[in-house]
Amino acid sequence: MIRRYMLPLLAMIGVLIIIVAIIIDNQPKQSPSPAIQWPKAPFATYVAGAGIVEASSGNVAVGTGVSGIVTAIYVKWGDRVRAGDLLFKIDDRDLQAQRLPAIASAKEAGARLIQARDQLKLAENVPDSRAISKEDMNNRHSAVAIAETALALAQARIEQIKLEIDRRAIRALIPGKILQINIRPGEFAQSGVPARPLMLLGNDDQLYLRVDIDEFDALRVKPGSPAVAFVRGAPERQVPLKFERIEPYVVPKTSLTGNGAERVDTRVLQVIYSFPPAALPVYIGQQMDVYIETSPAEPAQAPHPDARAVRQTEHAS
Repeated sequence: MIRRYMLPLLAMIGVLIIIVAIIIDNQPKQSPSPAIQWPKAPFATYVAGAGIVEASSGNVAVGTGVSGIVTAIYVKWGDRVRAGDLLFKIDDRDLQAQRLPAIASAKEAGARLIQARDQLKLAENVPDSRAISKEDMNNRHSAVAIAETALALAQARIEQIKLEIDRRAIRALIPGKILQINIRPGEFAQSGVPARPLMLLGNDDQLYLRVDIDEFDALRVKPGSPAVAFVRGAPERQVPLKFERIEPYVVPKTSLTGNGAERVDTRVLQVIYSFPPAALPVYIGQQMDVYIETSPAEPAQAPHPDARAVRQTEHAS
């Protein structure tokens, strides 16, 4: 008797489990709040872009005109320097070794000049001019001129060595803050334009924001347009921006936002805004979201399809 009803009973239990699972699965689920809160546009019509904070002087990549071993670093991260302050030093022991012989050569040349002048003075003070031939007098004048030239050459050599030594003392050319140090004592500093700057220096008395505007929206941005910047991840932190300039050259986009739909072959117009550091504490190099107000009479234009996508569509058809 029990065996007769066991199979239908199990079937009914299975059906009930399936019904309960379907009901639970169909219940509305609360969508999780986004990890990053995006700012709300402060304008009715606008163009949005990503901006990079930079120093008002630009981020100056400090280099060296002479390759060599770094012997000393005189600054640290965050230090404020004035124009002419010493930043770091390249090994100059080879020049110091040349300096002492050059000084000795200059002293020798000076002594020879004194000797030549004395010989000329003796000849000029002879009471009877017939006692010294004209050729001898000319030779004495020539000896003085040669000695003067030798002394000038020796002194020039000393000045040349001093200048070469000074070239190995790398100094700040503008006032600002040390933003980055990528060298250590004992490392070899390469002259020219290295892939990574030896030091990064910038004047942060006023911060600039370099905003990348997609080339399709470039014509909608007008000089003097109001703009507001938001700190990424903290949309409540915002600052109004002051227009500085538009750089009238569209360049390939180098600062990617990480958006999966972002094209890497995009070209952008760079618009420069500024704001005082006290208005919003951010770091140089930090990325911000920027909204620029546009005229309501100019509706947003949809970007043209990518040329490669057009070709793929034509091939598919």
